[in-house]
Amino acid sequence: MKTALIAGATGLVGKQLLEKLLASGRYDTVIALGRKAPGMQHSKLTSVITTDFTHLQEELAGFQPDDVFCCLGTTMAKAGSKEKFYEVDFQYPLNLAKATFALGATQYLLVSALGADENSSIYYNRVKGALENAIAVVGFDTVHIFRPSLLLGPRAEKRAGEDAAKFAYRILSFAIPAKYKAISSRRVATVMLDFASRDNKGVFIHESRDMQG
Repeated sequence: MKTALIAGATGLVGKQLLEKLLASGRYDTVIALGRKAPGMQHSKLTSVITTDFTHLQEELAGFQPDDVFCCLGTTMAKAGSKEKFYEVDFQYPLNLAKATFALGATQYLLVSALGADENSSIYYNRVKGALENAIAVVGFDTVHIFRPSLLLGPRAEKRAGEDAAKFAYRILSFAIPAKYKAISSRRVATVMLDFASRDNKGVFIHESRDMQG
């Protein structure tokens, strides 16, 4: 039996994934790391509450995660500045990777984004691409990078323009190339757990079109 650690368990993908990790026979312990508790109780679940993502190895002392699931992320609008966005979407996930690798984790699974590219002219995509490249060389036996398109599912907060985009996706889905089709958060969570359970070694990138069920 293994120990899973999930960061971002209160987010759209994270909430769906946490439920699946707790139900999975692969794990006897699931650690939820974040700024607030996930709002559920389970015999397998341990919550680690922190607002300091710069000293995670100390925060997680005593834990020995095997598989690490990173569902951290924000938007430029919510972050309020490029600097804050970079902190949340690049520095936090990379700090998590380095800390958990030092604790013995062998597998890291990252929710990135469609279009992630370190050389992109779009700042959001450039940060996501830089993070992917940085995670890939931390030293894990296995890295899985998931690049979903627009995520469908129950968000706790509204995002400007997203409801309109989701409506358009549903109406015009037949005309949208597979690469850009919206994907449900539950489907992304299912795919993440599936690939974690395969224990393949290497760095793998999963595009949104390949994750569609």
